[in-house]
Amino acid sequence: MSRAEKSHYLELDRVIFIGRTFDEYMKMFGLNEQDLQREKVLDCPAGACSFTAHAHSLGMDVTACDMAYTYSMQSLYEKGSDDVEYAMKGVAKARDKYQWDYFKDVEDLRVHRLTALTECTNHMEAFPERYVPAMLPALPFADQQFDLTLSAHFLFMYSDRLDQDFHLKTIKELLRVTKKELRIFPLVDLEGERYAHLDQVKSTLTERGFSVSEVRTTYEFHSNAHTMLVIKR
Repeated sequence: MSRAEKSHYLELDRVIFIGRTFDEYMKMFGLNEQDLQREKVLDCPAGACSFTAHAHSLGMDVTACDMAYTYSMQSLYEKGSDDVEYAMKGVAKARDKYQWDYFKDVEDLRVHRLTALTECTNHMEAFPERYVPAMLPALPFADQQFDLTLSAHFLFMYSDRLDQDFHLKTIKELLRVTKKELRIFPLVDLEGERYAHLDQVKSTLTERGFSVSEVRTTYEFHSNAHTMLVIKR
């Protein structure tokens, strides 16, 4: 892909504090509420997602983890609001690289992102114990503390600034705290291209005794971002 072609994709010069809704998570990770009721779940890094807030309201046992949680709820809400506007400008410039079936338009996307941010920060204020600060690739949890771990829009997406070694160390740590299954979504970078070292990562995990598969999901917004990596013990 040429430099000119790449310029049409959403460009992010920072890792932003932005989040998805509970419904998006259910579609991104192929989840159903009945299964989640029986699992102890970790969302990492969770960012400004409302998954933990909504899941908790349904009686589910979900913990959110992110390096941003060292800051106050108010600081995160202000940063998140700024980041939503920053991201919307980028999406508007590159809207042809997105699938507009889940969201009607950029304004609808903005509403979803602000809704997730508001629900996340409100829940964080009410239930701070559900939001654990940590800097990957190290997590403050016990071995196999969670049945299921979900990791969205971080690994693979920022491959231009996070090298393969970081990816392997982070996945290893996520698996350390996971008893059954780790799911990572999506498998593309910010330009919509499949992570260049994904096959090497899969081979390494397979050699370590894990079952690894790429699974198509029903959610796609960023073009080509429609597949998750499922890693089972």
